[in-house]
Amino acid sequence: MARIIETATGELTKGTVDPVTLDLIENGLRNARYEMDEVLFRTALSPGIREQHDEFPLIGDPSGKMVVGQFGLSIPDFLENFDDTIEEGDVLMTSDPYACGAAISHANDWLLVMPIFHEGRLVGWASMFGHMSDVGGKTPCSMPTDARTIYEEGVVVPPFKLYRRGELNADALRIILNQVRMPDWNRADLNGLVAACRTAGRRVVEMCERFGTATYLSALDALLQRNYDAMKVLLETVFEDGKTISFTDYICDDGVGNGPYELKLSLTRNGEKVHLDFTGSSPQAAGPVNYYINENLTRMFFGIYMITVADPQILWNDGFYPLVDVTIPDGSYWKPKHPASLNGRNHGIGRVFDLFGGLLGQTNPALLNAAGFSSSPHFMYSGYYTSGDREGEWFQLYSIGFGGIPGRPLGDGPDGHSLWPSFVNIPCEYLESYYPLRIERWETVSDTGGAGLHRGGNGVDVTYVFEEPGTIAIHDDRWLTYPWGVNGGEPGARGTKWLERADGTREVLPSKCHDVPVRPGDVLHFVTWGGGGWGDPLQRDPELVALEVARGLVTAEGARRYGVVLDGSGAVDAEATEALRAELKASRPAELPVFDMGPPIEELLERCEAETGLPAPKRPHWAES
Repeated sequence: MARIIETATGELTKGTVDPVTLDLIENGLRNARYEMDEVLFRTALSPGIREQHDEFPLIGDPSGKMVVGQFGLSIPDFLENFDDTIEEGDVLMTSDPYACGAAISHANDWLLVMPIFHEGRLVGWASMFGHMSDVGGKTPCSMPTDARTIYEEGVVVPPFKLYRRGELNADALRIILNQVRMPDWNRADLNGLVAACRTAGRRVVEMCERFGTATYLSALDALLQRNYDAMKVLLETVFEDGKTISFTDYICDDGVGNGPYELKLSLTRNGEKVHLDFTGSSPQAAGPVNYYINENLTRMFFGIYMITVADPQILWNDGFYPLVDVTIPDGSYWKPKHPASLNGRNHGIGRVFDLFGGLLGQTNPALLNAAGFSSSPHFMYSGYYTSGDREGEWFQLYSIGFGGIPGRPLGDGPDGHSLWPSFVNIPCEYLESYYPLRIERWETVSDTGGAGLHRGGNGVDVTYVFEEPGTIAIHDDRWLTYPWGVNGGEPGARGTKWLERADGTREVLPSKCHDVPVRPGDVLHFVTWGGGGWGDPLQRDPELVALEVARGLVTAEGARRYGVVLDGSGAVDAEATEALRAELKASRPAELPVFDMGPPIEELLERCEAETGLPAPKRPHWAES
């Protein structure tokens, strides 16, 4: 347990903060949180952080509770596992999920935690982590899809003081950077994280000086309490007291031939509290797809989903945590035992939100979202230039893919978008300027979004033409199971990846692979999956379907899923449409299912190789103790 060294004497007298002051402090914190982002984006070198914004900041109260921020880390869990003093000027760092209570979830995430002092008193914390494009290990970008232990995934940094009372531990940093392939990137990204945390610290100190430390800390308490009060009402409104509901989704495979992994989540409300229970989920994976999630992050994700869907005006923070109990079985997919590999946990992070959506939708179908692009698929390309001015120079690309967002109560899911709202695409011009490749195609794939009253977003086909020899790696999912539709909506299409070799051969790639050799002229089709549809497709406006056919989002044949028939000019054939809709309606059940998960798992496994070109994974099982 961390020991805080403070030099201030005397107790602070907290009190009630007037609404105007509270509003000023709240917005000051919001602005500081976004300023953290901007400082990092202007400092980082890796495209994953600089261009795609794969980083997560927060500002916390003296106990480490997040008051503002972007989800993804837990200061209290870090502090619980940090056995040292903490003083003004310290900046703490780790990349070891097992040594910080899963405050982060894989070794590519370098986490910084910085105490904020004012007049010798701890007044809060600034924290941020960013995904480092490479941390060493057996394969470029440090995400080997066949890893069995975390030791294969690169340098794992235990919690330590990167800065002690303001002085950099240069020797430790030199040792860390000696393990990675592009130390200049890591150094710049790390410096950006430090600068972002220090920026937040300055803004907090400024507010303490402007309003007084006691008023500032009272405002933090008020913001946390407001979130608690709001969540208490939401839980009592949405979930029935004493009733247990459950939902199950899947990770298709673990990269080493096992799958699908069953992810089960149950929720019970007992009075003003809810209990989230992951019992019934599959055992930890042999491959690197485990998502080591701690109880606080589970609470955080649950709160984000509840507030975003039910009342997005609320400033979400950690204040509601006492209302949520969490059970995560040891040795399960969600809490693997050391030293299980973790680098591919991005699929589990996204699937958490599908699980919450499935639970919430059972109590109120009007609030239900379909399953969508609940992952962050990765594409990596690396090698040495063989000619030109850069001959012999190492290149390395890490990038995040985009897909179909689910159909929602309020409308269609966006096409070719990210699960994470803050992520943006790396511009094609950037890729073609800095890497030996050409983007031949970056377009949505027609009909990949699930049909519905509100259509699921389409996946995308990003087609890379390689200009230098090298190796590629891919991390993706939903190649076996389907992103499900809801309230009568149909599932979205699955993802697929293949290489068109320069010699004319075609090679289907697994969704998780690394060290795949490519040569100049080889072409990769990186096709992502679509979002599930929402609502009865036969209720969708035929004219809107015709417009989407004209725009290439739906094909003329795909329009028939909506019961829409087009004539030779692309206009709606009203008579044929009415007849087709009557025929389709007569052939289906009178009551449409709330969830359409696609074919059952056993059927998917039986048809796997014929449909995907890939062998079926083997079902995982718990090891005998």
